[in-house]
Amino acid sequence: MPLSLNGLVTLPWWGYVLVTLGLTHITIASVTIYLHRSQAHRALDLHPAAAHFFRFWLWFTTATITKAWVAIHRKHHAKCETQEDPHSPQIVGIRKVLWQGAELYRAEAIVIETLDRYGRGTPDDWLERRIYTPHTYTGIFILLALQLVLFGPIGLTIWAVQMIWIPFFAAGVINGIGHFWGYRNFACPDASTNIVPWGILIGGEELHNNHHAYGSSAKLSNRWYEFDIGWLYIRILETLGLASVKKVAPKIRWGEIKHFCDVELLHAVITHRYDVTTRYAKAIHTTARQEFERLNLALPDLKQVGHWLNLDSAELKGDERDRLDVVLSKSAQLTKLYQMRQELAALWSRSTASSEQLVSQLQDWCRKAENSGIEALSQFSLQLRRYA
Repeated sequence: MPLSLNGLVTLPWWGYVLVTLGLTHITIASVTIYLHRSQAHRALDLHPAAAHFFRFWLWFTTATITKAWVAIHRKHHAKCETQEDPHSPQIVGIRKVLWQGAELYRAEAIVIETLDRYGRGTPDDWLERRIYTPHTYTGIFILLALQLVLFGPIGLTIWAVQMIWIPFFAAGVINGIGHFWGYRNFACPDASTNIVPWGILIGGEELHNNHHAYGSSAKLSNRWYEFDIGWLYIRILETLGLASVKKVAPKIRWGEIKHFCDVELLHAVITHRYDVTTRYAKAIHTTARQEFERLNLALPDLKQVGHWLNLDSAELKGDERDRLDVVLSKSAQLTKLYQMRQELAALWSRSTASSEQLVSQLQDWCRKAENSGIEALSQFSLQLRRYA
């Protein structure tokens, strides 16, 4: 039976629930498509009409200013998991980011240096200068008044849910849990995770590790079992002529084993470097575990050393480096596995080396792996030679 709440629109209780979910979902779609993928990472271009709808909707429903959001997000990528990261749970703690993520956002949004350095290329037209930026909160109060007129007192509840939705799910869940708990497809040099493989509730942003691996990709799903509803919306917009995708994550292709490395193989390895390091960690897992058991490592140490073994040396803190060295000094095999991991990562970190030099280094790496006497290394090298 419909509820009578003195508004212009009377709905059954589930009707108000659907209206609330629908409005918040439009907001989520606006954040992921417009702010995140289009503005922050330039993964797609939007038709001016679509871009302005999203910009207006975000001002109207969340008081979000494009330049501030984009600048903070770009800084997060540039300074990820460091003291300069605006919202890393690895630095300030998961509780802080999950429950006070919006406060961290507001604190960074007033840093002029952040806005000037990372907010370039965002809208700076008459509407932005005269309406959206100087009257940040006007939109959400107009929204409140409109919903009270339409739905009566329950409009206040609908409005309150909208005010909480983005601060909690975007600023809290994605920035917090998305760097703390979940599964990883790619061994990025940060703590990003995929929260679940079905990106629906938060528009696809649940696939956060995939995003950090390929930041400029308009599509966040990567494995066959992953679903990114934001990508579905982008494809619909593209069909309607309202969006143009510029870049998506490259697909891994496999070819025949190349016994002699070449530039094409080098480029494939560098392009898929996060996939390479992830597969390397899986390839050496059994060998490393056997060595851990031989050394009788305690369970906490086993987990920590196993994690450190698959990090770049620059990512290790001083005490972690010292503790890892102690373990490595007791095992020639673990030392070899760690050294080969560092040499592999050096292939895409040596910006001054020529392509010919890097091809030679890749060939040397494969030769050393296949002659190492460690079956896991030898088999991984053969797989590496198949990237295309």
